[in-house]
Amino acid sequence: MNRSEGSALDVRLMNGCAALLFAVFLGAMAMALTRWVSNRAVFSFQSISVQGDVAHANVPTVRAHVVSRVAGTFFTIDLARTRAVLETMPWVRRAVVHRDFPNRLRVQLQEHQAAAYWGEASEPRLLNTFGEVFDANVGEVEIDQLPRLNGPLGQSANVLAAYRTLAPLFSAMDLDVESLELTSQGSWRLALVGGAVIEAGRGDLDTVQARSQHFLKTLTRVLARYQRPIGALESADLRHENGYAIRLRGISTVAAVAPTH
Repeated sequence: MNRSEGSALDVRLMNGCAALLFAVFLGAMAMALTRWVSNRAVFSFQSISVQGDVAHANVPTVRAHVVSRVAGTFFTIDLARTRAVLETMPWVRRAVVHRDFPNRLRVQLQEHQAAAYWGEASEPRLLNTFGEVFDANVGEVEIDQLPRLNGPLGQSANVLAAYRTLAPLFSAMDLDVESLELTSQGSWRLALVGGAVIEAGRGDLDTVQARSQHFLKTLTRVLARYQRPIGALESADLRHENGYAIRLRGISTVAAVAPTH
């Protein structure tokens, strides 16, 4: 390599290094400018609008929840974290968060709709219409009467589905289901308004439904035989292979009844 070629190479290297340094400088300046602009007061959130379900969450409570736990401006706020924070609020099932330029936050809420109480009476929780258990102040439930459901961990949706299937069958006989439980042994137990207890036994929902239908189909005839009103029912055990056992107020014995088809 002669001297002229070496000089040309040096010039190219110097130009390349200069260009690289200039690009780094511009990048640093751009980042600094972006940081400076994004932190200006004009981009700090001035208002939060709340849409959707707001029966239990209003603008002041949402604002207080966000301001106390989420920091940032229009450019820097973490929307995923903001959504997660909102979904920790009582009654909030889902939250969607949008930024409106230059300094507004728009929140869309979906609240839990209470379908039942869940768990033991001493420690009541709530069950929504999707069969999901959630924590909230039970004193804020707007429905006068909710059933009480209970079951093993992870079975809340199945128990709610069973209640929605079985309750109308009993209601058609003027028997209102007050509670439904799936025991740890896999057996179904219903408690009716008035205190009657129905042991529906093990099995999937189709099996328990069929068993209940057989019982209710013959109940009127059994009551007529012993001249007792529907309110005289104290308990019924549907776990017998060829029928069920029933106890009525004023009847000292337990009558075994075979289902008719």
